[in-house]
Order: sequence, then C-alpha cells, then structure tokens
Amino acid sequence: MTDLLAAAIDATVNPVAAPTSTHDGWISDPEIADTSLVEATGRGWDAWVAIIDAGPAAGKDHTAIADWVKAETDIVSWWWAQAVTVGYERITGLRLPGQMKDGTFTVSRTRTLSVDVPSAREVFEDEARLAASTLGLTLARSSKPGVKTPRFLAADATLTPLGHVTFTADPSKSGAKLTVTHEKLPTAQAAEAWKAYWAEWISRL
Repeated sequence: MTDLLAAAIDATVNPVAAPTSTHDGWISDPEIADTSLVEATGRGWDAWVAIIDAGPAAGKDHTAIADWVKAETDIVSWWWAQAVTVGYERITGLRLPGQMKDGTFTVSRTRTLSVDVPSAREVFEDEARLAASTLGLTLARSSKPGVKTPRFLAADATLTPLGHVTFTADPSKSGAKLTVTHEKLPTAQAAEAWKAYWAEWISRL
C-alpha cells in the first residue's frame, strides 16, 4: 500500500471536517477573487456574506439564495447572482468544492493514453490488471458487464466502505481519454486525499 492510499483511506474511515481556507471565518475559498467581485458588483465577499446572512434566504438552498440575491439586491446580472451564491455557499460551508447535493464529495482524474479505446478499457476491465494497479484497495464490481461506465464499490482490506469508483474510456485525437471518478466521499479532506491517490495512479498507466 502506498502512502497516498494509506492517507486516503484514513481520511475516509476517520473523517475530520476542517476549514480549507486561511481567511478568518471562511470555511472554503470562493473561485472568484475579491477584487474581481468588487469590480463587477461593487462589494467584496465579506460584504456579500453579511448581506445574505441578514436576509431571509440565509441557510436556504441554492435556488432560493440566488433568487433573493437577484430580486432584492442591486445585482442586475443573473450570472453574477449565481456566482455570488456559489461563493457564499463555499465561504459558509453550505456547499464546498466537489460537494454534491447529498453532502458527499466527488473527485475525478483524467489522462489521455496513446492507445485505442478497447486497449484503454483493459485498464479497468481486466480484473487482475486492475487489482495489481490498486494494491491495498478492494474494488468490487457492482455494475453489469459490458456497460460503458462500470461502477465499483471501493473498500479497504477490512472491507470498510470507501465510496464508489467509476471508469470511462472515450476516444480522443491522440488516443483514448481515461477518466476515473470517486464518489460518496465524506469530507473535502477525504476528496483531496483521493484526488492525490488517483492522480498518482493514472500517471503510472
């Protein structure tokens, strides 16, 4: 088992939700820089967070917050209303990067291989090859044979669940684009750990 895999398993089995931002009071950083937001809307992130927190949409779902921002503030662009809402959700922890509606996290890694699609599919269709490339990780197939995007249940050596993993291989100009996606991860920290593991895994192909 590699150090990256050990760290990913530990982050999943023993999840600890911790802030990913260095900004005081923020859970996660928004994608749009504060200076760009001020230029576009006249306010920075701290001001927008205070405005939304003081309004009736605070704590509600994405659509309700975006609708309120568009209707009750001086933002005239629906795109910026959406951008402010996404940033607010990240700052306050309502929805972090990679987080799905059910609260879990998903990560993906992609690499283009200099082979055709059938050859690329052998990476995950050949059970012995897949097992050899993921030593320390148990991947039990849960989808029917022959599907385009096979799904596997991931587990550690003790069969503790570690989420769901899917693989796809699509044609590209220079070969085949292989994508691995890991779903149902408990925290942003676990997602980052698995992102690092799968990035290393796919680089070895």
